[in-house]
Amino acid sequence: MNNKIVLIIIAILLAPLAVFLKKGVGKDLIINIVLCFLLYLPAIVHAVWIVTK
Repeated sequence: MNNKIVLIIIAILLAPLAVFLKKGVGKDLIINIVLCFLLYLPAIVHAVWIVTK
């Protein structure tokens, strides 16, 4: 439970780091990095979605 809360906070501050910590290097991390370059808000939504699922 506490780990998930920490990951959500990291997802809001540094979205790709949260995805990396949850899933490792893979397609989800690449998608999140691309979203960061486009706009940061979709990257945050994606990261929170990955962390909470």
